[in-house]
Amino acid sequence: MTRFAIPKSFAWGIGLALVTALISGVSIFVNGFAVKQLPDPAVYTTLKNAVAAVVLVGLAAATIRPAALRSVTPRDWGWLGVIGVIGGSVPFILFFTGLAQASAPSAAFIQKTLFIWVALLAVPLLGERLGGLQVAAMGVLLAGQALILAPVGIVWGSGETMITIATLLWALETIVVRRVVRRVSSPIVAAARLGFGLVVLVGFLAVTGKLGIVAGLRPEQWTWALLTGGLLAGYVATWFAALQRAPASAVTAILVIGAPVTAALQAASTGSVAIGPAILGQALVLVAGGAIALLTLRRRAPATLVAGGPAAG
Repeated sequence: MTRFAIPKSFAWGIGLALVTALISGVSIFVNGFAVKQLPDPAVYTTLKNAVAAVVLVGLAAATIRPAALRSVTPRDWGWLGVIGVIGGSVPFILFFTGLAQASAPSAAFIQKTLFIWVALLAVPLLGERLGGLQVAAMGVLLAGQALILAPVGIVWGSGETMITIATLLWALETIVVRRVVRRVSSPIVAAARLGFGLVVLVGFLAVTGKLGIVAGLRPEQWTWALLTGGLLAGYVATWFAALQRAPASAVTAILVIGAPVTAALQAASTGSVAIGPAILGQALVLVAGGAIALLTLRRRAPATLVAGGPAAG
């Protein structure tokens, strides 16, 4: 059987990051409806992740040669398990638990700072280099996010703390993934992230007594889980494929372009368009995200890895 393979070029990495941003923008919009259709956020994210895990395992089976799977070392399997914990399970639990306690503006703004944390970690741990123009573009990106999701009236509490920890774990996961995909094919890493993570999420439902909720779900609720799970599979697959080809700091910053996509879908569904600071913020995000993509392409060479790092073992 012929297996399709995406070229492992730098330009393809940036292109895949842009595709991931598009999927992210659509996913956030759809998730806003879907999460309200299920009785519990933890049950919702577990089902969604389960669907995505099945899709990604199938994708890996269709695109990865058996020899590539056999070549994964025990050490790398260990790091795949780490990715499942710090990326595919624990942060989801923390985020959705915190979301129930935190204010909506603070929760959204904290999570959207992910690209800043990735950049701060990528320089010392991955040896990535950020030029002055890239740093300036990231500053504009952060300013745009602040205009879109103005962090006003924030009162720090346990909810905000949990969301911050979840965001930091996702940032650390990004660094680990960027190291691991240099040795392990990205479809294997993506499938492992949600596969191992699903074990933890199901265990969480069992411990909290929520597994029984799954049996009582209606067909339309399962439909929402299938739809959002499919979007999550596309997001993780393209995101990890991008990380295999381009710097983590650039890939994560480009993902923020998904915010204007979500805003456009919301405007189309409600018939109302954002005005004032919000529309300015959307414009800044598009300009800054596009600038980071172009600046990264101009460098034409992946960042050089340094010795050590979280996946160096």
